This record gives sequence, C-alpha cells and structure tokens, in this order.
Amino acid sequence: MDTVIVYVDDAEYARQIMQPALQQGESAQTTHWVLVACAPRMTHRISKWVSHSARESWRAKWADKLFAQLLPWLESGNGQVSTVLAKIPLPELLEQLQQQYGAKAQLLDARRPKQEGAAHQQAYVPNPVAEQPAPAAPTVKVKKPGRTWALPGTLAGLMCMMFVTVE
Repeated sequence: MDTVIVYVDDAEYARQIMQPALQQGESAQTTHWVLVACAPRMTHRISKWVSHSARESWRAKWADKLFAQLLPWLESGNGQVSTVLAKIPLPELLEQLQQQYGAKAQLLDARRPKQEGAAHQQAYVPNPVAEQPAPAAPTVKVKKPGRTWALPGTLAGLMCMMFVTVE
C-alpha cells in the first residue's frame, strides 16, 4: 500500500493538485492518504483578544470543515484516509509521519500559493505541448504622466511673478 502525505489548506485547490495522483492511484494498488490540515496563520497580536483554547478550537473547527469537503471525494476511490491537524512546524510533523507510516511515504504539497503568480508555476501542466494554445501577445499599458502638481505649480509661479512686478 502506497502512503501519500498531503499538506492541505484549501479543498478546491487541493482537488486540482491531487486529481492526477488519484487517477494514477486507481490503476495501481490502494493508497493511504494522510491529509495534513495547515490552518491559516494568526498574528501574534491576536493573543490579546483571543485565548489559546479559543484559537485551538477555531483551528479544529476549520480543519473539520476542510476534511468534510475532501473526505467524501477521497473515500470514493479505493484508498484509506487519515487526517492530521498540524500543530507543530511542518518539517517536524513530516518526520513524525514518516516514522509512523514509513520512510517511503510520498509528500504532496497541495497548499494554495500565497501569491497569485506562483499559482501558475505550481499548477498541473499536461505533457503534450502541441495541444496547448499559443500564448497571447502581452498587453502594454501606457501610463500617462501625473498632472497633480501642474496647476498648483503654475498658479504659485504666477503669484510670485505678480508680487515681484508689484514691488
């Protein structure tokens, strides 16, 4: 049985990333999916307003919602699913999971990238390059110079000239 450890923070994005691996797993033997919920970070200043137990409760509810979206989809295949909520740094958690499930466990990072440009780099690209459409020509935007100081500067200059000519 293959074991795949998947870091997840968004169900829809994770489905897009996991779909190719799930289709490969259907043709092979059963797969054990270990879903690791990576809750969004909270600022260190939130402790002023929210207790530690309330933060942990929120993380648990958030993870339950995420798992509720992913579990029916994964269980429809022929594999097992285990869920874990990340409470420690991911490298340490990965070591623990590899000790628990074996060192041959594969790692799949299905977390949504924080920057929109990075999403295109991590997205699944099919192998046949010939089927992809040609990229569109880049759009050039011409920025007009700002004229915010043109009128006030002109008026100030005229006023100075009037004061010089009057004196």
